[in-house]
Amino acid sequence: MSFRAERGICSALFVAFLPGVTPAQTFARADTARLHRTLDSLANAHRGVVGYTVYNVDTRERMSLRGDSTFPTASLIKVSVLATLYDLAERDSIRLTDPIVVTKIDMVPGSGMLQYLHDGIQITVGDAAWLMSTISDNTATNLLLRKIGIRRTWAKMESLGLQHTKIHAESFRRAYTSVAMDSSVKYGLGVTTPNEMTRLFELLANGKAVSPRADSAMLAILENNQKGDMLQRYAEGVAFAHKDGEDSDKRTECGLFRLQSRVIVCVLTNKNVDQRWLVDNEAQVLLANIGRAVLAAWPRK
Repeated sequence: MSFRAERGICSALFVAFLPGVTPAQTFARADTARLHRTLDSLANAHRGVVGYTVYNVDTRERMSLRGDSTFPTASLIKVSVLATLYDLAERDSIRLTDPIVVTKIDMVPGSGMLQYLHDGIQITVGDAAWLMSTISDNTATNLLLRKIGIRRTWAKMESLGLQHTKIHAESFRRAYTSVAMDSSVKYGLGVTTPNEMTRLFELLANGKAVSPRADSAMLAILENNQKGDMLQRYAEGVAFAHKDGEDSDKRTECGLFRLQSRVIVCVLTNKNVDQRWLVDNEAQVLLANIGRAVLAAWPRK
């Protein structure tokens, strides 16, 4: 037997014994025409503006509506902060174990728990990243932005080819911290497109946003996101690495479903008529139904 043939056999055996990997694995495909009709019907019936992108990482099936249109992100933009932070950690420019002292002047309202803790509590950079990503803690987000710099998040997103994905200011501190006031006034905390946010999650899924190790760590954090009543509402038992965003007239969410194949779903809504803060707010029900339609289109593991 030649060295080349022997090496090929060894490589195949190595792949065969990797956890969760099947040699020449065949991924099921969806009835994308039917799914696209369903998603468009849901979006068109909504009282507000809807953009979405659904992309199967493994089969490369894609469908979208207003995929290249810019939308306000609300807290969904915090994924860009997370990616920038881990990029700096990968380069040893910052350590996740570095301490941060949280003072009263740092605490801002909205989502999160740091605002309720005692003045002078000490956490780590990694703690702040976890709080920002899993409970959308606004105070933690601001502390991280001061560590890494708002403009640095722009540079990171642009390096990934995401020209429209930008955070504008610290949460609840636009007047003092915005780096693009006109865009900040128009879009709020951040801006992106359904296609660009899908692309960011695709890079994370393939270990190309920062590095395979860093991207796996970020996805593990995002799988612990505590928001579960939108895209994930009907996804019991399915791993879903995701980030959401809520404001009075907008709901946004993007995430990676781990089905038999890996499916990314990004939905951004704006100018919603229903502005109630209820679990069955129309936009949240819309996202839940979109998630249910996607889950029905591809088999689970």
